[in-house]
Amino acid sequence: MIDLNRMRRPLLSALVAAAVAVPVPAAARPAAVPAPAPVASPPLVAAPAALSARYAAGRAGVLAAERVAAAHGDLRRAAMLRALADPARRLLSFDGRDGGRVVEVFGDLAAARRIAVLVPGADTSIDKYGLLRGGAIRLARALGDGSAVVTWLGYATPRTLSLDALSAGLADGAAPALRAFVRELAGAKPGAAISLLCHSYGAVVCGRASPGLEVAHLVLYGSPGAGVDDVAGLRTRAAVWAGRGGGDWIGRVPHLPVPFGFGPDPVSPEFGARVFAAGGGGHSDYLQAGSVSLASIAGIVSGGAPDA
Repeated sequence: MIDLNRMRRPLLSALVAAAVAVPVPAAARPAAVPAPAPVASPPLVAAPAALSARYAAGRAGVLAAERVAAAHGDLRRAAMLRALADPARRLLSFDGRDGGRVVEVFGDLAAARRIAVLVPGADTSIDKYGLLRGGAIRLARALGDGSAVVTWLGYATPRTLSLDALSAGLADGAAPALRAFVRELAGAKPGAAISLLCHSYGAVVCGRASPGLEVAHLVLYGSPGAGVDDVAGLRTRAAVWAGRGGGDWIGRVPHLPVPFGFGPDPVSPEFGARVFAAGGGGHSDYLQAGSVSLASIAGIVSGGAPDA
């Protein structure tokens, strides 16, 4: 009988070594702060008035969570939620429970011909949402008019240094929600080209969600694997891209075969993805301003990018 925990130990050891050698975001999950059930959202319709109603519902959900956090005495969480409830923000949905769920739009979704959906990896929560949001803002600027970027923090992400990060369990739980969101988005914007941009453990989530999804591009970066043996295993008609920065510690993580691990390195020839230039950045640097990787990813979303 195969001991799965024993097989995963080398992978966990590599993650620990990487965390010591290269700083990564803190691994502790957010403190348990009470939050109400999310406010019901109207259907996603890509017309300005309908989108305004959807954004208003998202803001109402944030304000309800802010009141509960303040009553609980968590002033830091309450202040963060007040900032998130700024009327200028465009929230398609929000849920403050269990680390939080945020789906936010950057750009004009009603007019967008190209839409990039960012799927984050480990240690992302509403308390650490700033890194994901910053990347979305920089990508939206790089894409320019006619594009929109959506942050999809739609699942409970694993801690980097945990067995959850070595298992597809959380990805299996997240995939139906991601699949439903992308299909809702495609239904609202039938003429737009949608790209899924999947960072780190988010690549495993995308791998689970990809079969049958009508997206133009599936982009895996800083990825430990996609949970399949090769591009064909993703069962998608999308163009599949992969990139890894030269300073990314994920490159030192061993690749165990499915189902004991997440399969081959997505930038390896055996996986079969189109490899894009990612520069020399680290694990959290792919959407940094002026980076090679940001230029490559923006190029892919816009309709193509040079191979590495």
